[in-house]
Order: sequence, then C-alpha cells, then structure tokens
Amino acid sequence: MHIRLKSNLLAVVLLCFAFMAQAQQKKDITLEDIYRTGTFRGQSVYGVNWMNDGRYYSSTVADDKNKVYDIVKYDVTTGKPVATIIEGENLVPAGSNAPIQYDDYTFSSDEQKVLFSTDTEQIYRRSSKAEFYIYDIASKKLTKLSDGGKQMYASFSPDAKRVAFARENNMFVTDLSNMKETQITTDGKFNSIINGYSDWVYEEEFSFAKGFDWSPDGKKIAFYTFDETNVPEFNMQMWGELYPQDYKFKYPKAGEANSTVKVSVYDVNSGQTVKMDTGNEQDIYIPRIKWTNNPNLLSIQKMNRLQNTLEILHANATTGKSDVVLKETSKTYIDVTDDLTYLKDGKNFIHSSEKDGYNHLYLYNMNGKLVRQITNGNWEVSSYEGYDEKNDRLYYMSTEVSPLERHLYSISSKGKKKQRLTEKSGTHNINLSNDFKYYLDYYSAANTPPTVSLHSAKDGKLIKVLEENEKLKNTLAQYDIAKQEFFTMNTADGTKLNGWMIKPTDFDPNKKYPVLMFVYGGPGSQTVTNSWGGNNYLWYQVLADKGLIVVSVDNRGTGARGADFKKVTYANLGKYEIEDQIEAAKWLGKQQYVDKDRIGIWGHSYGGYMTLLGLTKGEGVFRAGISVAPVTNWRFYDSIYTERYLKTPQENAAGYDENSPLFFADKLQGDLLLIHGTGDDNVHFQNAVAMQDALISANKQFESFYYPNRNHGVGGGITSLHRFKMMTDFLERKLINPGKAAVNQ
Repeated sequence: MHIRLKSNLLAVVLLCFAFMAQAQQKKDITLEDIYRTGTFRGQSVYGVNWMNDGRYYSSTVADDKNKVYDIVKYDVTTGKPVATIIEGENLVPAGSNAPIQYDDYTFSSDEQKVLFSTDTEQIYRRSSKAEFYIYDIASKKLTKLSDGGKQMYASFSPDAKRVAFARENNMFVTDLSNMKETQITTDGKFNSIINGYSDWVYEEEFSFAKGFDWSPDGKKIAFYTFDETNVPEFNMQMWGELYPQDYKFKYPKAGEANSTVKVSVYDVNSGQTVKMDTGNEQDIYIPRIKWTNNPNLLSIQKMNRLQNTLEILHANATTGKSDVVLKETSKTYIDVTDDLTYLKDGKNFIHSSEKDGYNHLYLYNMNGKLVRQITNGNWEVSSYEGYDEKNDRLYYMSTEVSPLERHLYSISSKGKKKQRLTEKSGTHNINLSNDFKYYLDYYSAANTPPTVSLHSAKDGKLIKVLEENEKLKNTLAQYDIAKQEFFTMNTADGTKLNGWMIKPTDFDPNKKYPVLMFVYGGPGSQTVTNSWGGNNYLWYQVLADKGLIVVSVDNRGTGARGADFKKVTYANLGKYEIEDQIEAAKWLGKQQYVDKDRIGIWGHSYGGYMTLLGLTKGEGVFRAGISVAPVTNWRFYDSIYTERYLKTPQENAAGYDENSPLFFADKLQGDLLLIHGTGDDNVHFQNAVAMQDALISANKQFESFYYPNRNHGVGGGITSLHRFKMMTDFLERKLINPGKAAVNQ
C-alpha cells in the first residue's frame, strides 16, 4: 500500500512536469501566420483629428452592431470619449437606404461640416480618386459633392464656404451655399495637360499628389499645371483579357524630357486666373508651393534640373510678379522637405538646410536674410513638427540620441532652452495638436511592438496610454522569438557601420551558421533603426527557426549620419554601397559562428539592385541572392530620382554604366532568384527583362519569377504569401541546406 502510494505520487509529479513542459513550449511562426491569417496584426489609433478646442480630438470608432464607423470626440486630458459627433448609421445619402462606408474624413475649419471620401480607387503610390460627400452636423444632411465623376483631393476652403477638387486633369470649385460647381480649367487632357495634381514623377519623387492650395482667407487657389506633352510614354501590358490591354503613361527616364510646370492663382470671386512668374528657364522643378500668412503672397520653391540649386520665391498672387528671397547651392544635391514654415508675425520664416553638414533649422526674415541658426550639432533634425509662437517653442524630431533612434525635442527660436520630451529608447513618431498642448506618440523599438500614448507637449508627461497592443504582445509571447541585436563594424578605411543581427533562439557559438544579409542601401535610407520591423521581422523569425542568422548593415550613402556620409555616393551610385556590403560579408565570415561559404544577400528595389551588384561584383563572397524589383541600369529609371544622385546620362555616362549589373552579368557567382511584377509602374519590368537577357547572353544559370500585373510592392494578400514561400524555399535549397555547390562558381 505504501509503495503503491509512492508510485502514484511519482506519476502525478511526472504528469505535472509534463504539463508544465508542454505549457512552456513555444510555437514556431509560420508564413501563413504572417501573410494570411493576420495572427500578428497589431492595433493602433486611427483617423485622429485634433479639434479647434485644444482639449479634444476626434477619432473613428467601429460600431460593430450597425457595421459602420462613428466619429467620436475624446477629452485629451483623460483620453476618454465624451460624445459621439457623428453616428455612422446617419450617413445615408439621398436615394439610398444604406449608410456610406467612408475611407477618410476631414472637418471644415469651423467644425460644422465634414468631408467624407468613399469608394476610393488607388492610382499610383500617393494618388487616388473617390466619391466625396459633405455632411452638415447641425442638419445631419449628407450631400454628394459632385455627380460629374469621381473627384481627387477634395479640400475645404479655410473659410469653410467652398470645396476645391480636381477631376480628369482639370480643377473645380463648389460653393457650399448652393452646391454650384465651377470649372476653373478646361485644357486638361490625359497624357498631355494636368491641372491641380502632379504628374507621375513628381508624385513619386517629390512626394505629393495634390497640386493645389487654398489661400489663408479662402479667396484664392494656387494650383500646378503640368504640360507632359513632350514626355515619352511608357507602355505596360495588363494581362487577363483575351487580348492584353496597353496602359500608356508619361514617364520621364533619366536624361529625357520632363513636364514643363507652371503655377497659377485663381480668384474665386472674379473668376480670373493669373500665372506666377518663375523665370524664363523651362527645364526646372517646382517641388513645393505654400501660402505665406499674407493671403496675397505665395511662396514657390524652384530647383534647377540637377537639383543642386534651390530658390524660394515670393510671388504676388494678384500680379504674378515674384522675387527670389533665398538661394541655396550645393556641390552635390539638395533634398526637398516640408519644413518651410511662415510665422504668424509676418516677419520671419523657418527653413531647414544641410549647409553646415547636418540637417538643421534656420530662422530668416521675409527678405531671406539669416536671423540665426536655431539648432546645431553633429546630428540631424529628421523632421520639423511645428512652432508654438505664443510660447516660443519649436518642436522637432532628431537623431541626437542615436542615428538609430528618433526623439521629440522642443527649443526656443533663439536656440535656447532645448528639452527632450520622449524618454523610451526607440523610435517615436509624433502627431502634435494644433494648439501645441498635446501630442500622440506612436512608439516602437526593435523588440517592442508599437504603442500609442497621449502626452503633454510642455514637458512630455504621460497622460494616457491609448493603445498598448496587449493582444499582439500576448500572441508573440506564445511563439519562439529571437531578439534583434545591434552591432557596429569598421571598414578597412575606418568607417563605422551600424548593423543588426537576428540569431536562432537555440544559438550555439560553437556552431557554424549560414547568414542572410538584408540590404536596401539607397541615398538617405535606413534599415538599421531601433524600431519594430513588422512582417519582415517576423519572416526573419521563420528563417532563424530554420537555422539562419539574418543581418542588415547600413552602408555609406544611407541617412541620419550627416551630409558627408550620405552624399559620398554622389555621381557614382552603387560603388561605395556595394563595397561596404562586401566588407560586411567578409567581416561576418570571420566570426567564429558564421559559415563564410554560406552567406547570402537579398533586397527589394534599390536593395534588389544591390543584391545583383553583390552577386556580380562580389567575387564569390555571396553564395546566393534574391533580387526583387531591381533597377538594373539607372538609365531605365526616372529623371528626378536618378539625376539627383547621378546627374544626367549625357553628363555622367560612366556613373550610369560602371555600376550597372547589366555590364557585369558574365561575372555572376552564386545562385540568383530574380523576381519582378509586370505591372510595376515605378521600377519597370524592363529592368528584369534586360538583366535576364544579359545573363542568358553570358550563359549564366539563374532562377526567375514574374508576378502578372503586380506593382512595385509585389505583395498584398495571397501574393505576399506566395512570394515569401518561394523565397523561403530558395534559401532552404541554396543557403541553409545546399545540396551542391552554387551553379555559377
């Protein structure tokens, strides 16, 4: 009896240990978890609009019962909802029984009306068209903005009396008192004249699609006109029908004709349009327009074709006469930003520049005379957030803590009383309230999923955590997650490079592991930041589970480390970048836990270009590589981006050809998987076709895959799952468990 009790007790104890072991056993992440089921989909705070009364903001909230989104008013001081401004179920247009399903919303300046966009159609990266509706809060009446077809970039006037929009290459304005629609321009024509929005290359490289701006008093509209008649057309075939459809659009490749651009001002009362004087030179860029606080004075930024001279013009909106108030030149290029801010005193403006070697903020008077440099130091102002004139506090994000991090600071216009407002190590993105009293902090770190919190802008004090992402954190806790570790390495010439590494969770320093290097490497970019890596980070967990170390290194030419580090690649794209990646691979190969004969590389877009350079110019240091949507010769890419860094092909032919993988196809060593979408309007499928032709001519074996009609992202839905399954399989065959030597040794 006694023996039997002991035996039973032992069995119970062993069973308990078995249950504990099972409970502690972590799951492995699968590709389906990442790209299909949304297992790791995080939460955030969306649709935030700061309200005129600085104590409140609005946000969209799902009403699951009625399957609509309400607009709810929140008290900033508590973070709690205080009222429902608009119930989604009330947004029923005339002649319909169902409420609209809106994509976005905007309040008028008096917060009495709301502009809703619905049925949005994406065009390119930033452009779209939609049906817009006006909602009157007092009457609860919903009115369709126009019956003439979908509109683009509909925007309230500052006095809330009108809405301007673009449609089919022309500009329109609607008077909200009677819903009368007036057509401002009539010469718009597809692939010829564009009024009120940007052409393809401006949208992609100057980062804006809406091409008009209301004057502060709501009486005038400044707008762009692009004449792209002489810009060469690019033809993409769209597959799926019995006969493939041609899609032709204007795309200026390096050295080819650009659109001629002009800026005009339309007076809504007189109906008159006046062209602004930007000089006689036609082959220029106008990357920004912005009204000063004077409703008759328009600010225009103008650049030469090489983008090494920037002028700020002040134009009289009535006469069109303009004066150059500020001119900046560079031996390389000048980056365009949205930092230009005109102060309410009407006497000064703030502008950013890299002229002292790092991006900093400067104060000028309205004649362009420098008053003072506001920020300074061997670090970058990464973004300017705004200026509280009442309390003389400028808010900006910077890299002062580390190039890997972004933090919020405030400082006086005299460059005094600087204060760091964000504390946690990592990356902070800020949404500052209109009255500068509060900000939302969208924060993450390398091994920490995003959170959203509300803070006082005076001292950074936390008011409330709005989104902790607890569900995602709890989900991640159930899986075997490897930590992302940061490191630095020195090149042969002593240049310090930043990198990160993800090792298998069962890492043994006495074993030899294969390595996959992830690269982007383009001008001003960064892959090495202390921030949440999203789906790529989760894919690297899948690879780490398979025994692969994943590494990324930021080469020379990347951002956040000053102009010299970034601009060393000028006129010679690819040379220094790939030299650094090759050195990083060799450095990794010297680590005791790395198998130097199994180092791979992969990248997308510029990273795809770098991958091809690594396999062709790397002299065998890379065993395998995956190149997705690569540029293969910069002559194939657009004018603004390419010429900014390489000049034109006519001026710098060697800079285009000496680091084009097309001309080194015969030097390919290692296994290559080349992937591209045939519907890529950005980096054209032409790049992959040319590379494949060069490799075939050189009798080099490789693998390739094209995705019909997919754009530059080559992703979304089942496409992402399919692509990453294929990429994972390739790495298993060629890098993790290679059955034989690489095909092109």
